[in-house]
Amino acid sequence: MSTIEFDTKLDSLSGLLHSFAYNLTKNTEDAKDLYQETAYRAITNRDKFRPGTNFKAWLFTIMKNIFINNYRRKAKANTIIDSTDNMYFINSGSATISNDAHSNILMKELKNMIASLEDSIRVPFEMHYQGFKYQEIADDLDLPLGTVKSRIFFARRALKEMIHRQFGDLHTAKAV
Repeated sequence: MSTIEFDTKLDSLSGLLHSFAYNLTKNTEDAKDLYQETAYRAITNRDKFRPGTNFKAWLFTIMKNIFINNYRRKAKANTIIDSTDNMYFINSGSATISNDAHSNILMKELKNMIASLEDSIRVPFEMHYQGFKYQEIADDLDLPLGTVKSRIFFARRALKEMIHRQFGDLHTAKAV
């Protein structure tokens, strides 16, 4: 593919790339930066594009990979590494979380609500809560993937209804 063809195709997809970048970042300036980095990498790696393949998918893959790498880099930069004995610096923070009896009672009530669900929706919900992926749950219970997703959705909806019946609208309730 010639340089002119490459640039023309890149230019024709710029609107879609800008939209995808905004969809990933949810910020106009970050989206512009992501688009610019994608265009730069595409142009500098022009020789790696194989003619006859999907140019649009190639560009979107570059953008997605840049976004993921930047996200991981930011997450890693925010990680606190405390090499002191007994993690002194991490444990010396002023933010504390109290675990009073009120929250324990609420957890017991929530666990009772979950236990009252039908087994068909309770078991997939509990497995998902424990960290199993949808496909793992489907394989373990010998169910189709869509059925597992539906049952987890129905369990969430049933729990929301039970909570609403018992506690009312928590968003408008006054803190005691």
